[in-house]
Amino acid sequence: MSATSTKPLAERSFECFKVEIRDKIAHIQLSRPEKMNAMNRAFWHELPEIVQAIDDGALARVIVISSTGKHFTAGMDLSVFTSGPDVKGAETGRVRANLMKTVLKLQKTFGCLDEARIPVLMAVQGGCIGGGVDFASACDMRYCTKDAFFCIQEINIGMTADVGTFPRLPHLMPQGLVRELAYTGRRLFADEAKSCGLVNQVFDTQEQMLEGVLAIAREIAARSPLAVHGSKEMLNYARDHTIEDGLRQIAVWQTGMFQPHDMMESFTAKAEKREPNFDDLLPVKDAI
Repeated sequence: MSATSTKPLAERSFECFKVEIRDKIAHIQLSRPEKMNAMNRAFWHELPEIVQAIDDGALARVIVISSTGKHFTAGMDLSVFTSGPDVKGAETGRVRANLMKTVLKLQKTFGCLDEARIPVLMAVQGGCIGGGVDFASACDMRYCTKDAFFCIQEINIGMTADVGTFPRLPHLMPQGLVRELAYTGRRLFADEAKSCGLVNQVFDTQEQMLEGVLAIAREIAARSPLAVHGSKEMLNYARDHTIEDGLRQIAVWQTGMFQPHDMMESFTAKAEKREPNFDDLLPVKDAI
């Protein structure tokens, strides 16, 4: 599937995902359980295509990402390493420069989750391995089943994780623990993931987890989309700026984006004992 497809999202078919949008919630589901949802070449093209279509089209107010089968994902599919352009005989520096461009492109796949205007919630069952940790760390919130585990698998195969784990994970859990996981490649099981703050909640079963995560998504979808967008922008900005910078940035945001309409609707709805009715974000149109 081309990343430049002009078909509506509902009309597209994907090799690695199923997509359903209902009640302003987009549910993106990894759909290769027979391959343990390994991240093949199609995965890296399809995920940003789907997320961008949802975000730019203002098709939903929340994204929930879940998976199928025993494990959430086994991580990077080996075909990503073994396929690609034939560079045999090419000058070494040029080969390595080309490889760097490839790694940067892979990193942007998960960057789309950070850049989306709407929150992204992940529901993990079984193993979340290697690239799955990169994937999870780019989401706003993570939830898991009691049989789930997370593993920075790259160290176990003689490489350094390179698609987002190390820039993001120390903002989600203690750095000493991140280093332990990175250097040993041991599994971080559900209870420890909850106690260290990597996941918000642990559920007994996948069915209970999906029910619980979708309930949280519905709560978010009922809030002002502009206020939620602003909250995500400020939290992401504050992650790698000083408190002073963060305060100035939110002052700029409020000066430009805050409008009394949503606040007045909240007050009116409460007085009338009804749910508030907020406008969706506007679709993003290309400037050219």
